[in-house]
Amino acid sequence: MYSLGTSVDAAFLLFSAYLVFVLQAGFAMLTAGSARAQNKLNVMLTTVVDAAVCAIFYYIFGFACAYGRPWNGFVGRGDFTEWLNLANSAQFDEYFNPRRGENHPWNPLANHRVWVFEWATAAAVAAIASGAMAERSQVTAHVACSAFLSGFVYPVICHWVWEPHGWLSVYSQGTRLMGVGMIDIAGSGAIHLTGAIAGFWGAIILGPRRGRFHSNGADDAAQPKESSSQGGRSTLVVMGTLLLWLGWYGINPGSILGIVPKHYVAMDVVVDRAAVTTTLAGAAAAITMLFARRLMRGRWDVEDACSGLLGGLVAVSAGCTVIEPSVAVLLGFLAAWMLIGTKQLAMAVGLDDPVEAVQRHGACGLLGLLFVGLLAKEDHVMQTFGDGYSNQETPCGWLYGIRGRKLLAAQAIGAACVVGWTSVAMAPLFLMLRMAGLLRISEEEEDARLGFSADDNYEHVLGQER
Repeated sequence: MYSLGTSVDAAFLLFSAYLVFVLQAGFAMLTAGSARAQNKLNVMLTTVVDAAVCAIFYYIFGFACAYGRPWNGFVGRGDFTEWLNLANSAQFDEYFNPRRGENHPWNPLANHRVWVFEWATAAAVAAIASGAMAERSQVTAHVACSAFLSGFVYPVICHWVWEPHGWLSVYSQGTRLMGVGMIDIAGSGAIHLTGAIAGFWGAIILGPRRGRFHSNGADDAAQPKESSSQGGRSTLVVMGTLLLWLGWYGINPGSILGIVPKHYVAMDVVVDRAAVTTTLAGAAAAITMLFARRLMRGRWDVEDACSGLLGGLVAVSAGCTVIEPSVAVLLGFLAAWMLIGTKQLAMAVGLDDPVEAVQRHGACGLLGLLFVGLLAKEDHVMQTFGDGYSNQETPCGWLYGIRGRKLLAAQAIGAACVVGWTSVAMAPLFLMLRMAGLLRISEEEEDARLGFSADDNYEHVLGQER
């Protein structure tokens, strides 16, 4: 029989999952606002398709690969859909202390509410990658990308980072990486960096949108066909950003997976801290980006504030419970400058990423991971992970003590492995899709889309892909 505490935790996690799913609405509006006017409906279609495909493939394959029967540190295994019908899952619900169930063949995270939360995060990974490929990719390419990401690529990283047998996991029941493991509370690396690297390879192999760059490689900033709808585009970007900000209050505090006191710690304190640091990092990045770009370009732009806000939210996700609120402000400031620098770099190399997924989610996600290795506070780490560490080995950031070298090294190694694994898995997929003629729409269709207004027949615009 479920205890009251378990019921409270279940309600908390399910509500968090619903907020995380709000990210899909935010991604849809943000991508539609970033895309050319004639492609808005296509963007909306791929967002819905991505979320639906992720639900099926994460149910059949992904959850078992992430949290399946203990096997090795690389990937889980299980009976796939059968294991979501566990009759006795209630007795293994104390997932905050995985060592209590170490002799049981099932990971105690294997229950329905965790599946809902994890599916919502898998859909976010797919949406990040999808945004980088917007406007010139076929629907079939989005289906294949979302299926492979949610069914295998992302779940493997989940297993590494969050499953008690994962080789990067701070919950590891064996030897942790560098003796401490990689701390990534809400997925700066596992979610955002993964999605960004997948999107990077998709964007590179697809190539830029027609008309995006001049023949000399410079940005076609004028975009004359879109000038009349700039106000509408900015409205979509702002609304999408605010929905994403709301969704972040699900993914960051919700990644604690419960709010009832555990291992002698009032978990509501940890959840509260995650919400505060999330707010401050995002706000600091938004303000920094707005004023920095004002000085650089001589004008105010609401989209600069939105871009900075999202970069700060991505960066703080890894350490939202283990850094001080004042440190989150510093992180937001650094995330804004990281975003400014990587935007310039992307322009220089000709990377066409309509939603700046690589810059926001990739560069800022990497910054957030490494920042934990510098300024994670020992007391906060102990509160978050409880008896997972002893007092003698609880890690802290390097700037708090020499022991932080191990944590910083673990963060760097983990980030490199996330980049490497995602690249090795996703680049061949996009190359095969291109060779099969399933990756990019035809030049004729792309030109036709540019020639249609937003009111033209949607069926005709998508006709060749169908």
